[in-house]
Amino acid sequence: MSVEGTKFQVNYKLPDGTLVNLYAKDVKDLEVGLTDLSMVSTLIKSTSRELVGGVQASAPTAEGIKQQFNAPATPAAEAPGSKGCKHGPMNYKEGVNAAGKAWRAYMCPAPKGASDQCEPIWVR
Repeated sequence: MSVEGTKFQVNYKLPDGTLVNLYAKDVKDLEVGLTDLSMVSTLIKSTSRELVGGVQASAPTAEGIKQQFNAPATPAAEAPGSKGCKHGPMNYKEGVNAAGKAWRAYMCPAPKGASDQCEPIWVR
């Protein structure tokens, strides 16, 4: 979606699939929008929980916050399967893409195509 006069667009996808889009015409508008979004973020998350059936959220964890903002996984000698998401232990997978580049990631155990499937955690 494009909003006329948009110079900046910021999109967030929460772990439950909630999409939050912010459009700004200039830097000042972006700063105001991000500040406003920060102030109502708890309300957005609680409303989302109510709309998807009142699922009670647990306290945020560092990994959960990293997943929410698609941050790279913490590099370490972690055992495959040691990551988790709201659906349970994530599946460690490796492969090679069409360009021949190897990849590694922890994948959500939710069924493929599920509307609330969590984003992969890529191992870099």
